[in-house]
Amino acid sequence: MNLDANAAPAAPRQLAGDPDWWRGGVIYQIYPRSFLDTNGDGIGDLKGVTQKLDYVASLNVDAIWLSPFFVSPMDDFGYDVADYRDIDPMFGTLRDFDEMLAAAHKRGLRILIDLVLSHTSDRHPWFAQSRKSRDNPRADWYVWADPKADGTPPTNWLAMFGGPAWEWDSTRRQYYMHNFLTSQPDLNYHNEAVQDAILDVARFWLDRGVDGFRLDTVNKYVHDKELRDNPPMAPGMSATVDQSNPIAMQQPIYSINRPENLAFVERLRALLDEYPGTTTVGEIGNRMADGPELGQYTAPGRLHMAYSFDLLHAPITAPAVRTAAERAETLGASWTSWPFSNHDVVRVVSRAALGERSGPMLLQLMMCLHGTPTMYQGDELGLTEADVPFELIQDPYGRRFWPEIKGRDGCRTPMPWRGGSEHAGFSTGDPWLPVAGEHAARAVDRQEQDPVSDLNRTRAFVGWRRAQTALTTGSIAFLDEADPVIAFTRTDADGTVLVCAFNISQATAQWTAPFALRLLDVPGMEGATLDGSTLAFDPLGAAIAVKS
Repeated sequence: MNLDANAAPAAPRQLAGDPDWWRGGVIYQIYPRSFLDTNGDGIGDLKGVTQKLDYVASLNVDAIWLSPFFVSPMDDFGYDVADYRDIDPMFGTLRDFDEMLAAAHKRGLRILIDLVLSHTSDRHPWFAQSRKSRDNPRADWYVWADPKADGTPPTNWLAMFGGPAWEWDSTRRQYYMHNFLTSQPDLNYHNEAVQDAILDVARFWLDRGVDGFRLDTVNKYVHDKELRDNPPMAPGMSATVDQSNPIAMQQPIYSINRPENLAFVERLRALLDEYPGTTTVGEIGNRMADGPELGQYTAPGRLHMAYSFDLLHAPITAPAVRTAAERAETLGASWTSWPFSNHDVVRVVSRAALGERSGPMLLQLMMCLHGTPTMYQGDELGLTEADVPFELIQDPYGRRFWPEIKGRDGCRTPMPWRGGSEHAGFSTGDPWLPVAGEHAARAVDRQEQDPVSDLNRTRAFVGWRRAQTALTTGSIAFLDEADPVIAFTRTDADGTVLVCAFNISQATAQWTAPFALRLLDVPGMEGATLDGSTLAFDPLGAAIAVKS
């Protein structure tokens, strides 16, 4: 492990011969619709991703998670798939995808694609056939159920986007289940033919050369076959979902989070094991706050890693971060993925409410936790949540629950590339969402010129981190902290102990270690001095030291 701050960043891991590259590697999420538009239609595309791969590689990350680009009516902006094996024309073609994949691999970047397997679009040919009758070959490919005697839905299950999780179909005279929009019917994983078809989809993309999958709503594949009602949320209990949503009033133990789900996850993992060096990261949403799912889903023979919404909805404070990280360890999670932002939640700089200069410290904290960190596009620029007026809201979730829940458009606005250009260089046409004025001021071209910008501090830190085995694969143990300071050790197999400490506040702070320290001059990290065993922090200061 090279602790020299002046050493060159470690070279990217080789694509071949390192099946565990994902352990501690850094993933960069790209939301293609908002990354770069190359044809002037106001929507980002795959050629835009290819054009900016040198930029992504310059961040010293290991892999890209690419949000959905499949054929879709876009009711939920790609998370409603109508064809799993083709590219929606707004994003390009399969040839564009292949060129992007090859260009990424040439730069040492792996590609994880976002598979949405719990449901399809109602425009998918499978559903079009399923809804025609109760006895056709795909009649049982989706979750169909008869109404109660009074015509009401078969259970009390609620949809994430509001209302019952059931929609009446007049042709079959039955209800079909949808955990999200009515146009997103849930697949029936109790039918082995469905499982086989989904595994064929995964194999199609693995054969094409992708390096793995981010699995959307991985805990929502299987429903309770007996169609039992979810019980109400008991006092003192909560689920990892926005409490303004009525779905938070139920314990989600029958509609989702079924133990039978794990059997399919094992089948999927067995398929991935046929392709050495590939990986999976599962999204586990709307679970009980103290539920065991994170450990269950990453047990041997299941997912390589998973993440929950513990640090995507919660405030970023020393107690909250410690609680989430220690819970992941005690649940027995073999490997956790840590995002602080993504395409579904308020950007971390806004959510943490620590000011516009907090971005680098927050990313460094995330990257020092035990697991695999995931940066969302624009995190490296310190982008804040954009304020999208109601009349421009595109997200169905935001339109449904406005104004208590403003939806997800504020974190999905276009990436700012050139501060002085129209639409900040994202597109020559009118973008699908407006570019925030404050984002243009933090555009890539402006930050490139400033050696201490959020962008360059993040680049420097990620490059240094790559050579630190204590941070990539070492164990973690938390130290007694003085809130707002959080402190913990990371220890590698050779016994090197790094002490990581962060002042999660806009005030000065101090923290005293229980042993002697040697402060490291870490690229991109600033705001701390050492006197004996006591670290003195500037606002938003951070430090990594060696235990002496």
